[in-house]
Amino acid sequence: MTSLLEPGMLVRHPDQPDWGLGQVQSVIGDRITVNFEHQGKTTINSRIIQLEPVWSTG
Repeated sequence: MTSLLEPGMLVRHPDQPDWGLGQVQSVIGDRITVNFEHQGKTTINSRIIQLEPVWSTG
């Protein structure tokens, strides 16, 4: 899944919906840095958490 994520993509954290939308800042190995609306910048281990891409509908 990590290979599908690129900087600039929008994602959601499956276990933290209150964090809102997040924008991927960087992907380095299993570490994904995301800037979430209501949580700020957070580093996610993609071996533990599978972020959910938000695909544009427009």
